Amino acid sequence: MNRKLISVLGATVLSLAALPWTAQSAPTPGKIAAYAPAAVNDLGGISPDVLDLALRAVQCGVSSGDLAAPPTLTVIDYSRPSVVPRLWVFDLKTGKLLFKELVAHGRNTGENLATQFSDAMNSHQSSLGLFVTSDTYVGNNGYSLRLDGLEPGFNAHARERAIVMHGAPYVNAKVAAAQGRLGRSWGCPALREAVARDVINTIQGGGVVFSYYPDAQWLKTSRFLNGCARTPTVLATS
Repeated sequence: MNRKLISVLGATVLSLAALPWTAQSAPTPGKIAAYAPAAVNDLGGISPDVLDLALRAVQCGVSSGDLAAPPTLTVIDYSRPSVVPRLWVFDLKTGKLLFKELVAHGRNTGENLATQFSDAMNSHQSSLGLFVTSDTYVGNNGYSLRLDGLEPGFNAHARERAIVMHGAPYVNAKVAAAQGRLGRSWGCPALREAVARDVINTIQGGGVVFSYYPDAQWLKTSRFLNGCARTPTVLATS
């Protein structure tokens, strides 16, 4: 394991305990401890830059009071092709990688490669930014997880758009091999049916989801990427 990569996760997470908590947002000692993994054994191929960005966004959200200290971090890297795993779930108490999975994007977001994102009603596009997970329900797509977007202009209409996590038959390796891409959703991060329930049960009720793509406008204006940092985030832009 790359020691620099370990320090990216460990140091960033550990620094949350030193944040200037307010009376309104101060987590319990137990919640602070949830951000102190003893070791990171497997990052599952995630880009260290994307992981660092996700952790910084979470740190900012907790510091600002927009988030309670979350137990899990789910990162989706939409810059990767749909035919390869691009969703990772980390336990923020232990630092362990819990899942590494395929995930679909919206039908109007792109073919195999995602290119366009939106928070507009009926856009059938995926959304970027920081989400917090809520409750589960059984709907048209089976067992599903509601997501609340925290970034106006990028994902704040997730509830109204019914952007949820669910399983789908078009998310599997056979579909990817046959048509050169996964099937696509109406904007939801859809998972393999075989793992969807386990993933949902793991991250529901206050976990965070960080959906990434090197979109210049989002990287420049997201308050979670820039509002708590001394200097703006700089990554490759589209």
